[in-house]
Parts: sequence; C-alpha cells; structure tokens
Amino acid sequence: MTNRIAIKSLLGLLLAVVLFHLCILIKIIPYEITWGGRLKSDQEMYIFETISILVNLFLGFVLLIKGGYIKDFFQHRVINIMLWTFWGLFVLNTIGNTIAKTSFERSFALLTFIFAVLIGIILKNKRQI
Repeated sequence: MTNRIAIKSLLGLLLAVVLFHLCILIKIIPYEITWGGRLKSDQEMYIFETISILVNLFLGFVLLIKGGYIKDFFQHRVINIMLWTFWGLFVLNTIGNTIAKTSFERSFALLTFIFAVLIGIILKNKRQI
C-alpha cells in the first residue's frame, strides 16, 4: 500500500470518527455508551468530545501536510514525530479497547488497530510524498 492510499484512507476514517463524535456532541448518540461509561454529566461529555474532535482534526491536519496537500507548517522530522506519537496512542488505545467493559467499546479495537497499521505504513516509507 502506498503512502497516498494510506493517507487518503486515514483521512476518510477520520472524517467518519469526527462525524461520530459530533453525533455524540449533539446527542444523537448517547454519551453513556462511550468513554467506558465514565462520563457523569453533559459538561464532561462536552469537554471530552470537544477534545476528541480537536485531536482528530489535528491528526487530519498532520496527514494533509504529510501527503503534500497543504503547505508544510512543520519540518518533515516534526511531522514524523507527531505521527509516531499518534501511532503509539492508537496502539495503546487498541489494547485498552480490547479489555473494555462494553462490547460497543471493544468493537473500536479494530478501528484503532487499522489506524495504527495505516500510520505505520506511512512511517515505514521515509520519503515525503
């Protein structure tokens, strides 16, 4: 798989994830079934969902830079460090999701695993696109 395909795939998945979090934010999807059932109030949900959306949008921004779709705001080395950080977060998230209490959250282990694999593919190819 090429970097361009991996980046486009990740951007598509990120769009779906952001839409999912927006659905939680506007209460189409109940927040009680997310975040391990730990959220106790609407205020907590707004904070967690806003942070999640911003982090996912930031990853999308990094991928757009890596793919050459937008101007470099960071050095190539910094982009790779950011991607390694996201890779590590997705690996840990995959482990966490596999031991989650609800089957709904355990199902997200596959998604976070796919994210980690796609970021790994991008990082494996050292050249900029």
